Amino acid sequence: MAENKLADLSMDFAVKILKMCDGIKGHYSIINQLERSATSIGANIREAKYAHSKPDFVSKLQISLKECYETEYWLELMQRADILPDVSVLIHNCGVLRKMLISSINTAKQNMNK
Repeated sequence: MAENKLADLSMDFAVKILKMCDGIKGHYSIINQLERSATSIGANIREAKYAHSKPDFVSKLQISLKECYETEYWLELMQRADILPDVSVLIHNCGVLRKMLISSINTAKQNMNK
């Protein structure tokens, strides 16, 4: 059940990022990196659903977590560089995803040791 919520939130987050990036002119390399990392979060969560094993499941979620951290970096960079003046809601949403991923990874690891 938590994985579905995580998948839904990551999809909603990716859509918000893509829509926001549509209106930005210039800075194409940063926009590209942001779009790639933000959409990769959900893609890896979806891949985890079809993992071959518990370690593979954890690995996919860990990749999502890394992409989440990268996305936060790009959002913070764009805010500091005044490319996007207020992305605090997106940074917060990314943080929510990060916390959920950490919790899911920890739970999955605990279940592997049983």
